[in-house]
Amino acid sequence: MTEALAGFLAASRWQDIPASIRREGARAILNIAGCVVAGRHDPGVAILARTFPGEDALLDAAAATAHDYDDTHLRTVIHATPPVAGVLFALTRERSISGADFLHAFVLGVETTCRLGNTVTPGHYERGWHITSTCGVFGAAAAAGKIFQLNEKQFLHALGIAATQAAGLVEVLGSMARVLNAGFAARNGLAAARLAAEGFEGPVRPLEGLRGFLSVFGGANDVHQLSDRLGEHWELTQVAYKPYPCGVVLHALVDACLEQREKIRESESIVVALNPLAVERTDRPEPRNALEARLSAHHAVAVAALRGRAGLAEFTDAAAIDPQLQAFRRRVRVVPERRLDKMAALITAGKNVISAPASKPLDDARLEAKLRELAGPRADAWISLVESLASVKKVALP
Repeated sequence: MTEALAGFLAASRWQDIPASIRREGARAILNIAGCVVAGRHDPGVAILARTFPGEDALLDAAAATAHDYDDTHLRTVIHATPPVAGVLFALTRERSISGADFLHAFVLGVETTCRLGNTVTPGHYERGWHITSTCGVFGAAAAAGKIFQLNEKQFLHALGIAATQAAGLVEVLGSMARVLNAGFAARNGLAAARLAAEGFEGPVRPLEGLRGFLSVFGGANDVHQLSDRLGEHWELTQVAYKPYPCGVVLHALVDACLEQREKIRESESIVVALNPLAVERTDRPEPRNALEARLSAHHAVAVAALRGRAGLAEFTDAAAIDPQLQAFRRRVRVVPERRLDKMAALITAGKNVISAPASKPLDDARLEAKLRELAGPRADAWISLVESLASVKKVALP
């Protein structure tokens, strides 16, 4: 099984990537670029920069997740692009990489991450492993390995070296330490590929072995999802870009509250039903800061109702302690409902029952608006780069 994945990664050619996947890869890069630019100013990332100077893979991947504004693989809730982008952004600063090679490696990295996620969902995340990190290290290794032009044997070793570095706990979400998960996944995946390129060897069966990743980390259902229809079905099509800088399980809730803002705002009692997993993550009636506000269903309802938007300014330390938002949050009660999808919500506001089955995807216009919010004056340069990425001879990040 590991050999099948390694063989696919080594044999994949740029011309094998369908035009639709190339385009979606470019959209994903545009999305994550803004997250990295804005996230570099996050206080936690600033501390990392002082502590790990020059470790750009770690820093860019950490920055990409700093505002909870990145992306989500819908089936697994992996934030698929931060570790992969962190590696590739870092490598462009030290070597000449064509736009086609950059985009090709990006697509393969995301595919690797998400397929590993499919094999361990749902038990893996439910046990407390942060799947963005534990599976992201493989995607980071795959992306770096493609830039290094690893052969099949070297890719096998890179995956093995990545496997022994897989880590990350859900418990850190809501704390400053949350950015370490994507950051370390990028750093460790890059190290795995570098070691494999130098001839360093890993185990023969790092994924399916008796004490391999799938067995030890648990949750595997159908392990053939790792290699089934490789090169035909692309998991990138299942990656959604976040419309709001908060936990993905809150996005449908925010959509519904914005659409039904008047009904929500006028109600003195608001009951929000969520999947039990979403309740576990977001039942935070009194968030104390931005970190907690981004994972608070109460806060999400309050900003949508009172401010009529849910952008970066609505999930700051100042917003978390805003007296009006604090008062409105006390109207909100969160309850579990097992019949709901983990991304859905059901809102009862007075006599009104509002269903939110899924969040709305970002079209190109909303994606560009998001980039401009995050990257400011650098947005135009990013748009220009990504639009011409497939033909660029050497990627130079704005």
